[in-house]
Amino acid sequence: MKKKVTIKDLSLQLNISTATISMILNKRNIERFAPETIQKVYQLAEDSGYRTKRQRSLSLVGPTDKLIFIICPSLFNPFYTTIIQGIESLARPKGYTTSIHTTYWNKATEAAIMEQAREMHVAGVIFTMIPQQTELAYKLGNDLPVVTIGDKQENLDLTSVDMDNYNAGVQIAEHLWAKGHKHIAYLSTTINQEHSSRLRRLEGLQAVYQQQADASLTVLSQNVTPEYELNTPEIEFQVGHTLTEKCLSHHPRVTAIVCINDMVAYGSAAALQEHKRNIPQAMALCGFDNIFPSKLPGLGLTTVDHALPLCGKSAFQLLLQAIDAAANPLQPSHITHVEYKSKLVIRQTT
Repeated sequence: MKKKVTIKDLSLQLNISTATISMILNKRNIERFAPETIQKVYQLAEDSGYRTKRQRSLSLVGPTDKLIFIICPSLFNPFYTTIIQGIESLARPKGYTTSIHTTYWNKATEAAIMEQAREMHVAGVIFTMIPQQTELAYKLGNDLPVVTIGDKQENLDLTSVDMDNYNAGVQIAEHLWAKGHKHIAYLSTTINQEHSSRLRRLEGLQAVYQQQADASLTVLSQNVTPEYELNTPEIEFQVGHTLTEKCLSHHPRVTAIVCINDMVAYGSAAALQEHKRNIPQAMALCGFDNIFPSKLPGLGLTTVDHALPLCGKSAFQLLLQAIDAAANPLQPSHITHVEYKSKLVIRQTT
């Protein structure tokens, strides 16, 4: 008879304390551990057949075939809640329920949520952003239907609803150049490869302004840790406010500010008003995403619309197709990409 694997066996093989392994497998204070450590624990537990008490209980109830996990960075920005409502508007009539899980861009949290989805045998998973750890998402996709919503990526090996953020940047840049703005600034939260939409929007702006004589594009960014984002709901507003003050102090030639999203633009607008810089006479202002508050009287933000409710609805439809395909193993597997064209929405701030 094969010996039952214990948590002590895992500890000896990994040279990690039993307390650490227990916390990781039971999802307690998991954010304190490195993603690599979490993955090693999950992998060894899976390979050795080890199951926690909770996992053994879940295995008795069978697949939760009407539950969908929705993974998103946060719920404070209406960008994500608008997408989620689009998903749920189609999921509910079909008898599906949703479970929303926030990561605050914490890799360990993202890994833990994916593992939980696998343990619970959920019907499928929808990411409202591109996963930070695509390899883990690919692995999850081997077990469950997975759909992502986010920046258009040619090498993404997952079914997705795409947003062309590069083209969105180009549209904003061409609009500002036509308005006579030779010197503009781009304000953003953390810019790196894990936040490809922020890079692509910047690249779209650069593609236009680098072709123009006597033109400049100033980039101002503020790094935001997952811990700070978790504890600061208004972080994007704060970033817009702080970076706009920096722009006004150090870059006097700038006549137009482009913010990574509408939430950052609201913070920028507040700083401009405090410094008596009339919008758009003294400073033009643009955002991205066209969330609901941007159309309200009083600001009227120029922004780029990504058809967010439709993105959510399409994501659910794609997930439903993947669920149906998984029920028929003889059906050829495929990856689908759906894209809605970005549309410039011109309002009072330009």
